[in-house]
Amino acid sequence: MATDTLSEAGLHFDDLNKLRILDPEVLQQTTELKDECRDFVDKVGHFQNTVGGLIDLVDQLAKETETEKMKVIGARNLLKSITKQREAMQQQLQALVAEKKMQQERYRVEYEALCKVHGEQNEFIDQFTFQK
Repeated sequence: MATDTLSEAGLHFDDLNKLRILDPEVLQQTTELKDECRDFVDKVGHFQNTVGGLIDLVDQLAKETETEKMKVIGARNLLKSITKQREAMQQQLQALVAEKKMQQERYRVEYEALCKVHGEQNEFIDQFTFQK
């Protein structure tokens, strides 16, 4: 009866017969909730650490990927540059070949003209020597 009166007043006795404000069941549930909350916070902290490590790893991979991407772009540009240089060199060599062919043709025409002049001079010399 005294316990009922105290219970109505919001006072309770625990297992050690100490006077408590909270009902022992509520105290037990509160303690369990507190333990579960602590476990939850620990798990969330562990999760955050794991996610943080994963994010760091992904960032590192992204940086490495970006670096490799830039290397590939540089290599591609270098290849295009080399291709353009080769095309320019090929055009220069073709122009040089055309110039040398024209020069060869001039030399051939000049040679034929000189041969004709040589023949005429030999003929003149022969006529001159026969006249004397």
